[in-house]
Amino acid sequence: MKHPVGWFTRVLLDGEIRGREHLPQDGPFIITANHLSLMDPVLVTLAVGRLVNYMALDELFGRTKAGDEIMYYLGSIAISRERPPLGALQQALRVLEDGDLLGVFPEGGRALHWGERSIKNGAAWLSIATGAPIIPCSITGTEATLSLAAPGIHLPSVRLVLHPRLDPGTYIDRVDPVAAMMKDWQSVLNNQLGHWRPDLPRSDGQQ
Repeated sequence: MKHPVGWFTRVLLDGEIRGREHLPQDGPFIITANHLSLMDPVLVTLAVGRLVNYMALDELFGRTKAGDEIMYYLGSIAISRERPPLGALQQALRVLEDGDLLGVFPEGGRALHWGERSIKNGAAWLSIATGAPIIPCSITGTEATLSLAAPGIHLPSVRLVLHPRLDPGTYIDRVDPVAAMMKDWQSVLNNQLGHWRPDLPRSDGQQ
């Protein structure tokens, strides 16, 4: 569905995608982005050009049968906020071992703005366990639609940047490889988003 969805998205949104040259041509990798909106997975998948299996909070499942069927069909992996995510991690490992792509939002859910949430280390653990590189991705603009601050549908100006890969092999000799890898991921996004301020719709509904 990427062609009709991509066409529809380009028609509706003022969007820009940069950094596709950093994407591996084949094999597994983990795309890791900041998370502002329910639209983020769609845009990241369009930017990558391959099916991405996302780790998604289990609270997103169970709302409608049709919604669940779509999420499972697209390879979504349910992960709990409350329970140890052992089953979800096993599914994620299988995705990468099969040569497919995994999508992770290390903030653990949608945030109002970058830097609000603490960063989870699961993406780095999966990367080091499988040898799959991490591709950092920064997104701005989607905070204005289907987000915590703007739950309605708006037509934002979106900018998505794919950054150079982080290879797990360069972290193996660190005292804490997982923490070091996620610290570098966070630094990449800080450099891109550190001085950015969200452009949210006004509370009265006007743009």
